[in-house]
Amino acid sequence: MESHGHGSGPALQFTSGFSEVSGPTRIFRLQDIYDPKPPPQRSPVAIRPPSPKPGYLQETVQRRLSCEPKPKPIMRRRAKSLSSSSAEKSTCRNVQVRFVDSLGLELEDVKFFKASEDPLVPIHVITRLLASSELASKKNLELSLPYFKPSFPENMGAELDFLKSLCRQRVCLDQVFCSELGIVGTVQVLNLALEKEVMVRYSFTDWKSSADSKASWITTVRRDKSNIESDVFRFHLPVPPFILQPGATLQFAICFRVRGSEYWDNNDGCNYKLSCQTYKLVIPRECEDSLVHFT
Repeated sequence: MESHGHGSGPALQFTSGFSEVSGPTRIFRLQDIYDPKPPPQRSPVAIRPPSPKPGYLQETVQRRLSCEPKPKPIMRRRAKSLSSSSAEKSTCRNVQVRFVDSLGLELEDVKFFKASEDPLVPIHVITRLLASSELASKKNLELSLPYFKPSFPENMGAELDFLKSLCRQRVCLDQVFCSELGIVGTVQVLNLALEKEVMVRYSFTDWKSSADSKASWITTVRRDKSNIESDVFRFHLPVPPFILQPGATLQFAICFRVRGSEYWDNNDGCNYKLSCQTYKLVIPRECEDSLVHFT
């Protein structure tokens, strides 16, 4: 090790004697070690503020004069996507499968019956089951269809004393027609005034409960011989499917309101009655295939 004076202070030089070929020499100054110099300070650089945009001063003055609050910037957060494994786990945990019909109701309905309670099967279901069984056994298919049969003449207007009853009661049942869609009929009333109203009151519970059906005007009938003018009204009585059972009855009476008065036609106090009965319908062989698809 050798010491040489160099520059402003002593310096130490380290050499290695283990090899003939020496590498580059580093010189350490003791003055720099014991009295280091502070690093040179840089002078601050002046930054010029940006010039205002055109119209900035006018916008600032308008904001100060107005009462509206200063608009705040909208901060948007970046959505973090879950890993595929965690998304699959959360999906498998929360998904529930539920089967419903077109109305959103459950496809299955569990009901418990007692030993003494027999399940009530609708008539249309029994009819379809019987039709399917008869077709499977290759028998002639016969369907029993319910309908209402009136206990009075269906064409009351054709009776001999119809005009006499019409003049006496001011209102009379004209015709009635029964079908699967309900009861349709016509009523004749005397043309006593321009404004009139015809209503049919009917009941399926022997008058424990009743409902009213308003009739609509159709035409006016003028008779030259008897000089009697009457108006014809049409009415419709809906029949629910569950009413069409053997033994069911329908009763109705007709009310005619005109000039503040009411006139009734109740079949001379007996009401017009219809009873539910059945008739057999034989299905032709060529129609059986389409009936199977229908049922």
